[in-house]
Amino acid sequence: MKLMGTGLLALALATTPLMAQVTAVGAGEGELDIIAWPGYMERGESDKAFDWITKFETETGCKVNAKTAGTSDEMVTLMNQGGFDLVTASGDASLRLIAGKKVQEINTGLIPSWDKVDPRLKDGAWFTVAGKHYGVPYQWGPNVLMYNTDVFKDAPTSWSVVFEPGNLPDGKPNAGRVQAYAGPIYVADAALYLMAHKPDLGITNPYELTPPQYAAALDLLRGQRKLVSRYWSDAAVQTDDFKNEGIVASTSWPYQVNLLLGEKFPIGSTVPSEGATGWSDTTMMATDAPHPNCAYKWMEHTLNSNLQSDLSVWFGSVPVVPAACTDGSGQQTAEGCKANGAETFDKIHFWTTP
Repeated sequence: MKLMGTGLLALALATTPLMAQVTAVGAGEGELDIIAWPGYMERGESDKAFDWITKFETETGCKVNAKTAGTSDEMVTLMNQGGFDLVTASGDASLRLIAGKKVQEINTGLIPSWDKVDPRLKDGAWFTVAGKHYGVPYQWGPNVLMYNTDVFKDAPTSWSVVFEPGNLPDGKPNAGRVQAYAGPIYVADAALYLMAHKPDLGITNPYELTPPQYAAALDLLRGQRKLVSRYWSDAAVQTDDFKNEGIVASTSWPYQVNLLLGEKFPIGSTVPSEGATGWSDTTMMATDAPHPNCAYKWMEHTLNSNLQSDLSVWFGSVPVVPAACTDGSGQQTAEGCKANGAETFDKIHFWTTP
């Protein structure tokens, strides 16, 4: 949230020199260490149909070692410890990594497939500072309102079902049956709700709030605390809560929606009338990456249409290479991309920090 002094952070980001930009890609070093969200690094062990690591290893000789992190804070901690080449950072971590000099500027001229990236994402404020790119887009998606279709016969039209006390369509109260995301970035979801329902606050950007706007968002979240059964951060725990703990509505990711649909659970998702926050994850390279050549080879590999297509099916996300939705290079289809939120871009306020 934008409070006192954030302009100094912006100035630091714009003027602090980082490691000299890589000017050429040489032979791979034989290893590659990556921090990633669950589901982002598949080599066919979970499902043989989803493997975008083995071919890369065969073609480049770079053995991929993936470290899974469940939260953005965990990713930042791991990058601070060092020893990793790349991280698939969300917008609530990326600018922190840049400001902390933990990641370096990317030479997009060394990534032949850069031109394939969705133009709307190329200069995303969450990884671009003073015209310099500190990463390569990986996947994106909305933070959807996930709901139990046995309770909601029609999709909810407002986030009020998780923010305001009241009865749900089955006649029972929502208290104890809804969840919220466990992270400071969720303050933006409250601010987005207030943008629509309390316009007198004058909120125009849910990530840049004046002190009165910030106070109003916190008040809304304090009231929500009485409704929330549990704050979630782990996707597997959330899906279990929907199946076994009586949770019927929550902010979520398409990943959980697809997991539950795959289990034939009565689940649906929507982007309500207020819009939604969302994420665009970026592959970022450590300032002191021990395997920079393998890192650049991987960043190019991630923009392969086949990888983008299959990853979007597996994770429930939207490719950053739009052609992956329609070119038949993988398992994704235009309908699948639409289901994952491809048409919601203009309704999304992407995670970022000032």
